[in-house]
Amino acid sequence: MFTNFIYFIIALLIYITYPPSAEMQFDPLEAFSLFLIKAFLFTLFTRLQFGRIVGKSVSASASELDHRFQSVLSRSSAAALAVYALDIYALNLPSFFFHMPLFSAAPTLLALGFILLFIGYLSIVWGFAGQVHHRIFDADTDAPAYVLSHILFSVPVLLPWLVLSGVSDIIFALPFDLPKRLLSTTQGEIAYFVFFLFLIALIGPAMIQKFWRCQSLSPGYFRTRIEALCKRTGLGYADILYWPIFGGRMITAGVMGLIRRFRYILVTPGLLHYLAPEEVDAVIAHEIGHVKKKHLLFYLVFFIGYLLISYATFDLIVYLMVFAEPVHRLLGRTGINQAAVTSLLFSFFMITVFLIYFRYVFGFFMRNFERQADVYVYSVMENAKPLITTMIKIAQTSGQPLDKPNWHHFSLKDRIAYLEKCETDRRWVFRQDRKIQKSMAVYLICFLAVGYAGYHLNFGQTGKRLSARFLEKILEQEIEKSPANPKVYAILGDLYYAADRFGDAVEVYEKAISIFPDNPRVLNNLAWLYATCPDASFKNPERAVFLSRQAVALEPSPHVWDTLAESLFAAGDVEGAVAAGKQALAMAKENRKYYEEQLKRFISGKRS
Repeated sequence: MFTNFIYFIIALLIYITYPPSAEMQFDPLEAFSLFLIKAFLFTLFTRLQFGRIVGKSVSASASELDHRFQSVLSRSSAAALAVYALDIYALNLPSFFFHMPLFSAAPTLLALGFILLFIGYLSIVWGFAGQVHHRIFDADTDAPAYVLSHILFSVPVLLPWLVLSGVSDIIFALPFDLPKRLLSTTQGEIAYFVFFLFLIALIGPAMIQKFWRCQSLSPGYFRTRIEALCKRTGLGYADILYWPIFGGRMITAGVMGLIRRFRYILVTPGLLHYLAPEEVDAVIAHEIGHVKKKHLLFYLVFFIGYLLISYATFDLIVYLMVFAEPVHRLLGRTGINQAAVTSLLFSFFMITVFLIYFRYVFGFFMRNFERQADVYVYSVMENAKPLITTMIKIAQTSGQPLDKPNWHHFSLKDRIAYLEKCETDRRWVFRQDRKIQKSMAVYLICFLAVGYAGYHLNFGQTGKRLSARFLEKILEQEIEKSPANPKVYAILGDLYYAADRFGDAVEVYEKAISIFPDNPRVLNNLAWLYATCPDASFKNPERAVFLSRQAVALEPSPHVWDTLAESLFAAGDVEGAVAAGKQALAMAKENRKYYEEQLKRFISGKRS
């Protein structure tokens, strides 16, 4: 089930990393026709995949059927992502809607529309999966209920994004400049995000339990027993709820909420039906362990950690994309425009970072948090035998083998084996706690290191140097495409000059002048370089005077007159330098102190 969260987040990343494209591969009718054909083929593919399971259901064992079912479900869900990505990047469907007034004013609505499209693809998968699940596992849940349960369980993962983006759209639509200016800064974006993230983490459970159609557990034996256990462990909560996930047949429970007022304990009807009272106690003790060990708070920290990694690696990903010119050329042969190629590469890198982080970092902690919650049972009960028998019942009722692991849980067999070790030696409980403490310490050190690196990449000298190299690479690529564009040469020359690469600056400035000799900016900047360059080998006062006189004739502004004054002064014409300096000062409306100091220097005859 938790894998669905990953699919939804990847779908969101695919959409938000796509830029509007002015170059359409297809006209609207062609794009819509291809969309329908692709959707039909995807539906046919999914139906055939699940149909094969039914054909083999007579001879296969329950564990084999479950393995095949889960494999087909995973492949089909991944195919849904691929089909959705084709809609975005190949058919450019969002570009047909971006400029509509409604979506221009509220882009979150358009994003939500495409997320609903992805839900539609997944619903096709879940629909066929529900039919097969109902038939071969003799489940009470039919296909429509199976689809609805998946949607209701998975969609709340999008709640933070929906609230953040929706409120942002409202702020930019209101006639108030201050909030807009704040959100337009990096610091404002971070503050806005952190504020709403904690707000959603605090009150989100109250909305999610409504979305999941939970109801308060009726007064009676089990509610009294759960209340007593919570009281004994000092756990505060808002309510104990029935959790009707997948028809309520699953043996599972959950807890959500960082604070007592918005904390809910969830139990499925299947848990209360199949488990003995002491087994229910063991499951609830496991959930209490998540709260007592601060796992819910740590999950929030891990999510912030991913955002920090994304922020810190954003520039690195952009630099990598720019320098991966062979990849651009290779993909460019497919006929996809450059913007689409760049966006596709960016999406690929962002999704790769996301998958690595959640699969290996977040997954590691989830598995070990589950084990730590398992051994917390020893803080409440004399032994963990009721929890062990519960795990055996889960395997029996679900048809899943005991040794089946996943990315967020150890297999039931591994969990039982660890609890059995704790039964004979309680030091294993302490060892698991120590493992979590050491792992969290390593994570926090890495967290601070990534934050430090991210700060320097975005605000420090390292970031400035990388940004300059990045811009230089872009300009060099642009020169290859448009070798007769003087503006590109001018910008690149400025960049070289700022980096003290005077020889390169002279070369590109002279190239710009040869293409367009009446560009006052280039004339002025090259004249300044020839007149003032710290490297004497590049000084050429006579050419500086020649260039600056041309610049003044084209643009007689204060800073250009100042360049002429500096050039004349470097050439030994003090009288001319003073006259030009006076002209610059007379015209200056801003920064007059600088021009006054320049004039004083020319009059005194002192060289800078």
